[in-house]
Amino acid sequence: MVRRAAACGHEVVGTATTAVSGHRVLDVRSREAVLALLSEVRAEAVLNLASRMDDWVVTADGAAHVAVGARGSRLVHVSSDVVHGGRSRPYTDIDPPDPKGRYGSAKAAAETAVAAVDPGAAIVRTSLIIGSDDSQHLRLVRDLIAGRRAGFLFEDEIRCPVHVDDLAAALVELAEGDYAGVLNVAGPEAISRADLGRLVARQDGVDPASVPTGLTADANLGPRASDVKLDSSRAYGMLAVRFRSASEAVRAGGLGFGGFRAGG
Repeated sequence: MVRRAAACGHEVVGTATTAVSGHRVLDVRSREAVLALLSEVRAEAVLNLASRMDDWVVTADGAAHVAVGARGSRLVHVSSDVVHGGRSRPYTDIDPPDPKGRYGSAKAAAETAVAAVDPGAAIVRTSLIIGSDDSQHLRLVRDLIAGRRAGFLFEDEIRCPVHVDDLAAALVELAEGDYAGVLNVAGPEAISRADLGRLVARQDGVDPASVPTGLTADANLGPRASDVKLDSSRAYGMLAVRFRSASEAVRAGGLGFGGFRAGG
């Protein structure tokens, strides 16, 4: 996001939870810290990308803190497809949240807080983020294939992965505009997490059958949405970004995604 916004000519103040070169240290759990930083920076636009799978305060309360601190600025809040519980037909921008599990509920609560504080904010529901930003998840898939790590990728969990560069471009474009409300911003291809792993295997010249796979029910992870496809047709019609499919994104470079069951 920082690289994309800077490339578009914007002066960017990035934040991180720990010291990172070029970023300000910020813990979104602290309302006072968020308000102090945003009061100091006086940004024209604020993009909230913060969340943590196992932390309600970061994901939900943190979003509210940012929304309050960003009043007077253009706010773009990044949400997730996990606000939905799963069904066979795609979810549109106007479908209300029906989350399964604590993380989905935290994301839904964050959306509610942001919309209440700033009705003019853009709330972006996205999906699995893939791309060449790092190789951590590529190593995961390769470790699973090689047997260096126990676990498997889900056959029955369907998502619409989006390339990280495409998502970043969309978020910058939204920050420059005035779209208000929920907007699905995901990739055009619905694919299982297991099939993503097989794409990586093929890209590496490895037999796709070597990818360990299983079902979400076998992972004992509690309530979890399976089939969550986002209809992003509105975003495709209004944004200048060309969104790549998962297959194209994997061919273009590295892959990063979640949704595995690690054990051992």
